[in-house]
Amino acid sequence: MKTLQLSLVDVERCAPEGLAAAIERPQAEQLASLLKAIADPTRIQLISYINASSNAEACACNLTEPLALSQPTLSHHLKVLTDAGLIERDKRGTWVWYRVNQERWKQLSKLFEL
Repeated sequence: MKTLQLSLVDVERCAPEGLAAAIERPQAEQLASLLKAIADPTRIQLISYINASSNAEACACNLTEPLALSQPTLSHHLKVLTDAGLIERDKRGTWVWYRVNQERWKQLSKLFEL
């Protein structure tokens, strides 16, 4: 299986006027990589579950059961979302807690302003 490598995309720089202005191919490719990170039903569920959790954060230890995921599968999806900058992680003792990067989502939402 090929691993998707994502670099943090500066959405405001790539498409400062949303999709109302033409963007060059390199910027389009960066944005496509970002959108691929969220274009997965499991990742959308993870984001919504984390955001809806108490204090808008969730421990990785509490995500496997409600989403019916194995720990390795969960780790893979969380890594993709973290690498894309869509969620942030905070290690507390032996557990990792995740929260949605609200600023990043605001940037992403601007992409779709026409």
